[in-house]
Amino acid sequence: MTSFAQSSSWTSFLKSIASFNGDLSSLTAPPFILSPTSLSEYSQYWAEHPDLLVEPNFLQQTPDASKEEVDAMALKRIIAVTKWFIATLRSQYCSRNESMGSEKKPLNPFLGEVFVGKWEDTETTDGSLGETILLSEQVSHHPPVTAYAVHNAKNSVVLQGYNGIRSSISATSINVKQYGHALLEYKELDESYLITLPPLHIEGLISASPFVELEGTSYIQSSNGYITVVEYSGRGWVSGKKNTFKARIYKDQLSSNKKENALLSISGQWSGKSYYAKGYSSPNSKNDLFYDAQASEPHHLKVKPIEEQHELESRKAWLKVAEAIKKSDYDLINEEKTLIENAQRDLRKQEAESGDKWQTRWFDYVNYLDGTVSHDAFLNLTNISNLSIRNAPSGSLKGSKYDEGEAQHWRINIQKWQDEKEIKI
Repeated sequence: MTSFAQSSSWTSFLKSIASFNGDLSSLTAPPFILSPTSLSEYSQYWAEHPDLLVEPNFLQQTPDASKEEVDAMALKRIIAVTKWFIATLRSQYCSRNESMGSEKKPLNPFLGEVFVGKWEDTETTDGSLGETILLSEQVSHHPPVTAYAVHNAKNSVVLQGYNGIRSSISATSINVKQYGHALLEYKELDESYLITLPPLHIEGLISASPFVELEGTSYIQSSNGYITVVEYSGRGWVSGKKNTFKARIYKDQLSSNKKENALLSISGQWSGKSYYAKGYSSPNSKNDLFYDAQASEPHHLKVKPIEEQHELESRKAWLKVAEAIKKSDYDLINEEKTLIENAQRDLRKQEAESGDKWQTRWFDYVNYLDGTVSHDAFLNLTNISNLSIRNAPSGSLKGSKYDEGEAQHWRINIQKWQDEKEIKI
């Protein structure tokens, strides 16, 4: 057990979350569990393997291809998309534990906060991969929601989506339901994919060494019909390995009702090695390697120096708070955070008094129930996969107990980014 676990501040924190009834993200954590990084930066984890993200775009059938070739290439593409998705998980859910010793509570972004950067093409000699950019924006504060877009203009690839969470406490862990989804579009292929976000839980609270375990299911639905179903499990009390998953790829959603219909199965650890085999049986280390997360180092986002950043950009906005966290100076953390929070309250007050409504910078608010949207990639993919269009926990099915309420989502408006005058990559 760490010295942190024996400290009075950690004990007090555990008592506070045990008796808390609201969203745990609003709780104040002791300084040693705070991250100096804003949650708006987490969007970069979606594309730390830009080569895998763009790879499906190069898997195209020949002109006048037969139906067999078309199907074969479509299957290869969803396998490639599945590999990219599995590759994102280590960055999204392990990177803080690996770099800082345990999972940390990120800074809660303020409304309108942005984070931008780029991945340069360092992989190819002919420039075929191209530059990939990230746009991340805090589009809601209550509840907190971060919208993002990853754009590779050279290959006409766009990944966009948004993330929000709702958390609760159990006896020994924090349980998190994720809200939102990702839409991946390959414009040259006229092909799109809907990706849902798995629930998770944070363990290691008693020992003050929090870490993330994924649970439940993710879906990757392609507009060509193929679907990947990813099921997560973690280390149990008696046996099992951490960060374990099984994925099966099916011809269509109807086929996915029976695992025996699987065309390909993948299993292993999303933070380590995974293997694949044809059919529905779970492969192991005796089968072919699918992906090795430890052998594939992430390509980190290139972000311009803080002195060149706009005041709304995360690293500049939170600089003094981040420095205080690194010093474990709790009084200074509170002082600097309060300055930011009070400034935001003043802005909201000014908007209310003037009658001006706050506007998102690069993302449009889309209501799928008001009749303004009759057809788009999201509606098409949810219809194919039987997934809810509502603001329900990610991956909720139509007709489930969560399939109710609003259906309001955020979508990137590339023209707004192209018209941007103040913030540059």
